Amino acid sequence: MKIGLLIIGDEVLSGKRQDKHLAQANSLLQPRGLALSWVKIVGDEPDFLVKTLKESFASDTVVFSFGGIGATPDDRTRQSAALALDLPIERHPEAVAEIEVQFGEEAYPQRIHMAEYPQGADIIPNFYNRVPGFSIQNHHFMPGFPMMAKPMMEWVLNQYYSDCYQSPTIEKGIKILNGQESEWVEFMEKFEKQFPQLRLFSLPSIAEDDSRTIDLGVEGLESDVLQGYKVIVEEAKLRNSTWQPL
Repeated sequence: MKIGLLIIGDEVLSGKRQDKHLAQANSLLQPRGLALSWVKIVGDEPDFLVKTLKESFASDTVVFSFGGIGATPDDRTRQSAALALDLPIERHPEAVAEIEVQFGEEAYPQRIHMAEYPQGADIIPNFYNRVPGFSIQNHHFMPGFPMMAKPMMEWVLNQYYSDCYQSPTIEKGIKILNGQESEWVEFMEKFEKQFPQLRLFSLPSIAEDDSRTIDLGVEGLESDVLQGYKVIVEEAKLRNSTWQPL
């Protein structure tokens, strides 16, 4: 299952607000053996947002979207999703009921707009303030507030995708001190052929004093990772490299 994140908001794109959804989504996906295929951060500009959503609706990707479903003029995600699908936008009765229970008379005239979704959408319960998100065509739209979005995303995963859960993966590797990544390329090429079921990673770093390190390791199912890790350690010892476990 391909999974994408769409993070929407001029404030994120400009750096005024730092994104927390990526780390939060990974914390929900990884224990379920799921992984992200892509992440996009886009602003609130309507034409580009509609174009982005048209492309993702046309793909075979499950998309979790965060932001832009409020009631203010700069919240355009609900309307853009409807335009991308060429569907009318309408008030969802369950969403109306939730917002009315939460806000009473103050639901009108503005907050009730947050119950307007593309025709045929289903609600995503909001356990924080009862203003729902919505799902349509494997796209799940949630608020930009991480404390609201996390339980909503977890609910969506358990409600719709529990049959896709797999054994969680683990990572294991070593930190090579004073090493050059280029020296390990040939080994890494052979390693990938020997362990095609593992994801090999190599992350070089340069410190302020110009010292260099390489985080070399693997990700995959535990039994496979332990075998691959053993091969990496044996190679580091053979090279008399200075290293330490990650």
